[in-house]
Amino acid sequence: MTAAPSARRTVLFGALAAATLFSGSARAMVPLPTVTLFKVVGPRDEIFIGLLTAELQALGGGSHAEAISRKVASEGQMTVWRYAVSRGPDGALVMAPVAQVGIFAAGIMRIEPYSTSYAVLAPN
Repeated sequence: MTAAPSARRTVLFGALAAATLFSGSARAMVPLPTVTLFKVVGPRDEIFIGLLTAELQALGGGSHAEAISRKVASEGQMTVWRYAVSRGPDGALVMAPVAQVGIFAAGIMRIEPYSTSYAVLAPN
């Protein structure tokens, strides 16, 4: 005896709903890379930069701002992501990477940690 069409549809929709819920929760469990923001102040302007946790750990111990300063001082420059406020995929305001830029020891007066109330997006 075969199942009625409505019973087959119920089973099919139940399976699709379960698959959708599982795939959504699986994506939610994948941690996104954490970005730490800094304000780099120069003689004429300031920019906001972001580094991934792995990048900061590679710079060594001490405070993060101090580690960035040591890297720039020892090598003369460093390539980082510049961040600015923009609209995210859902239309909300976020701090997003704009472009990779070089910061040079000669043009930096101060590097300080920066916090924001906006969500911070990681570079792709």
